[in-house]
Amino acid sequence: MNRTLLISDIHGELEKFEKLLEKVVYNKEKDQLILLGDYVDRGPNAKGVIEKVMKLKENGARVLKGNHEDMMIRALTTDVEKSWNHWVKRCGGDKTLFSYGFSENDITVSEENFQKPQLHSEELIKHLKFVQDLEMYIETDDYIFVHAGVHPTTPITETDPHKLLWIRDEFHKEYNGNKTVIFGHTETNSLHQNPENNNVFFGNNRIIGIDGGAVYGGQLNCLELPSKKVFFVI
Repeated sequence: MNRTLLISDIHGELEKFEKLLEKVVYNKEKDQLILLGDYVDRGPNAKGVIEKVMKLKENGARVLKGNHEDMMIRALTTDVEKSWNHWVKRCGGDKTLFSYGFSENDITVSEENFQKPQLHSEELIKHLKFVQDLEMYIETDDYIFVHAGVHPTTPITETDPHKLLWIRDEFHKEYNGNKTVIFGHTETNSLHQNPENNNVFFGNNRIIGIDGGAVYGGQLNCLELPSKKVFFVI
């Protein structure tokens, strides 16, 4: 492979995702595409993004799980009220379900006697199985690719998977490993401490954040390796 291309936190923004792949001139025969999670929620077309990601994976892309896929799995495979409400009401899961053709009435639950809605969709079942089976991280000689980050002192093989999906400040501030960690999850404007800077964040402690906050009006970034060239669409 000539290049490794990394993209994260698409969040249902299918048009931006396709535009970015065109901009980098992605070639499945020459490029290794690695996606770092969060394909669903908040944006307009989670279903379309998952369909696109599935096809890319069939053609050689490596696809990691994000915390939003984890929340989706918990909400749709358990009967826990907290998991359902957290995903649907707070984290944009409603937008994901709308993309599968469900309405507000289909997903509304009683506040007094919780009973998870019975949602029937063969596509949703198929896509749910796909995200359940995604990889948690990729490690090479020089890099670790992961959704949120790694624990600063615990070997990644021994780390609670929940941390790989959710960790933030502890990793950002305390990581000092030999390998460069490339991650999404945390919007880069917060890492830059500048609400208008959505560019890729290159930390001094071998961390590189690429989540440009596309679904919030920021940008969808792609980091090219080994050049470390950055592409983006708004």
